[in-house]
Amino acid sequence: QEKKDVTKFLGIPVDGYKSEMISKLKAKGFTSTSSHKNILEGEFNGQDVHIHVVTNNNKVYRIMVADQNPVSETNIRIRFNNLLNQFENNSKYIGYNNKPIPEDEDLSYEISVKNKRYEATFFQNRDWNKQVWFMISEYYGKYYISMYYDNKLNEANGEDL
Repeated sequence: QEKKDVTKFLGIPVDGYKSEMISKLKAKGFTSTSSHKNILEGEFNGQDVHIHVVTNNNKVYRIMVADQNPVSETNIRIRFNNLLNQFENNSKYIGYNNKPIPEDEDLSYEISVKNKRYEATFFQNRDWNKQVWFMISEYYGKYYISMYYDNKLNEANGEDL
């Protein structure tokens, strides 16, 4: 089979079958959570995370990485802005219209009342099909980062409708 150049997560192509992907992630040291064998946990970029492997037509198109430990509004702003800096200073990525969160911004108001989404989008090696993005998610008044490593080539685009 031909080798496609697709988004990589920890050097693993975001492609193939879910079971293969889970095996490859376990080989990198991630383990199944006690609640679900297909949800993995471990450390990524200095954070304890849960990893979800998302498929379309049995093909992996997304790796979702979510912080295990939600934090306060102040800490999530710092975490978001630090992550933004890490991506912007990494030559593997090109950013798209990303802005840091200002220090005086009322995140809880913007998220809960105005439904604002704080997110940042990057592309691996300037390839639009190799999208990596992250956003702030909220859970009972605490906040965490969800990151998405997307292989746009395997994404649903209406073929099943």
